[in-house]
Amino acid sequence: MDTHIKKVYVPMTETGFYILLCLQQPNHGYGVVQTVDRITESEIHLSPGTMYGSLSKMEKDRLIRFVCEEEKRKLYEITDLGREVLQLEKKRIARLYKNSCDDIT
Repeated sequence: MDTHIKKVYVPMTETGFYILLCLQQPNHGYGVVQTVDRITESEIHLSPGTMYGSLSKMEKDRLIRFVCEEEKRKLYEITDLGREVLQLEKKRIARLYKNSCDDIT
């Protein structure tokens, strides 16, 4: 992983995290929005502008790739690089959680 990717994506925004998480299976932008609403019990809502801007940037940075178009919707999926970034973020979140549960006194 090059330094540009680490600098831009680690730590990740919630938007980036949920996009990569949801694209472990091919999906389209609206499908990602629906999934995020469902799994966060509507606590996080991705706006179309944020969603499509992020998809475009992540595709350019090779974290996701275009798979095909179905009914005028572009399907994307996570790449190996995207999985690597997602794993780094999951480890970072796990460390934060562990540290928050530990008695630091």
